[in-house]
Amino acid sequence: MNPDLYELLGVARDADGDTIKKAYRKLARQLHPDVNPDPESQERFKQVSAAYEVLSDPQKRAAYDRGGDPFGQGGFGGQGAGFSFTDIMDAFFGGAAGGGQSRGPRPRTRRGQDALIRLEVDLAEAAFGVARELKVDTAVHCSACGGEGSAPGTHPVTCETCHGAGEVAHVQRSFLGEIRTLRPCPTCRGFGSVIKDPCRECAGEGRVRSRRTLTVKIPAGVDTGTRVQLGEQGEVGPGGGPPGDLYVEIQVAPHPTFTRHGNDLHCTVAVPMTAAALGTTLELPTLEADLEPAEGSGVETTFELPIAPGTQSGHETVLRGRGVPGLRGGRGDLVVTVQVETPTRLDARQEELLKELAAIRGEEAPTGNVKPARKSAFGRLRDAFTAPH
Repeated sequence: MNPDLYELLGVARDADGDTIKKAYRKLARQLHPDVNPDPESQERFKQVSAAYEVLSDPQKRAAYDRGGDPFGQGGFGGQGAGFSFTDIMDAFFGGAAGGGQSRGPRPRTRRGQDALIRLEVDLAEAAFGVARELKVDTAVHCSACGGEGSAPGTHPVTCETCHGAGEVAHVQRSFLGEIRTLRPCPTCRGFGSVIKDPCRECAGEGRVRSRRTLTVKIPAGVDTGTRVQLGEQGEVGPGGGPPGDLYVEIQVAPHPTFTRHGNDLHCTVAVPMTAAALGTTLELPTLEADLEPAEGSGVETTFELPIAPGTQSGHETVLRGRGVPGLRGGRGDLVVTVQVETPTRLDARQEELLKELAAIRGEEAPTGNVKPARKSAFGRLRDAFTAPH
């Protein structure tokens, strides 16, 4: 006498499909031969799998409820009881192919890949923004077939092997009975349709490679490594699918005067020894001068830097708001470092004047005062403990 299929799965006779599937998954994980290799568990696993094969199929379940034999002459759990191997995988991994249902054909049209190109810009262009024309070589829609892949006037036809399902069943006998697995159709490669007459321009791909010109707007404040995204300007996908995105990676070229640190600009100016001693005013170019603004635009191309009398080499002057604009607003600073130049070649008159100046200042034979090195925090702490009280 065959056992009750509902009792085997532990569900009520009015249980819905989801309840039956959950019950089967739970039992399959407990009874699978890889988990419980003993003969009793193997036999019960075959019975549970056969019960699920019947109760998950509406027609077989209806025949069983009417008292019929859903297994025919094969008997319960015999070789006539076939079930899908995808049901077992579904029990362990929660796949969407449970119940022996087909997953359907895979789409011939897919999204294209993203593309990346690198663009070198000047420091001023990176700081204040620029619009550039780029020549890019990517896959675009085939104009001959409109991205369909078939020759003009023709269309893909339903695969005669899988009848549009995109997959075919493979039956194999084992100790579990007949195991049925679904594999991609070898004729249509899982698409469910066949292009009998491919387009000559794209060879059935629905896309061709082409060079085109794009205009990219570089925002103000970008730096080396910044990527500007151009939506849907990348590679067109297989089958004429939607294009991916194009990313433009910025590379900022070195500047002859300014060095960038974040949003701050740094530069060094050489000042003669006499100018540093007496003081002067220097006229220096701004970064905006590289853009060559039109006259009357109000853009400053130079600025004045006062050098105070007695300025020492290494002195820094910070000019607020003259650096690089930030991507999120604000603007960095310009840091100017003074480098005092000592003359290396003197004529007789210059040497005489310098000697006279040295005599006036009492510097003919300088002693070279050695300034004590600044002690570290550890040294100061040690001296505090060793000082006499």
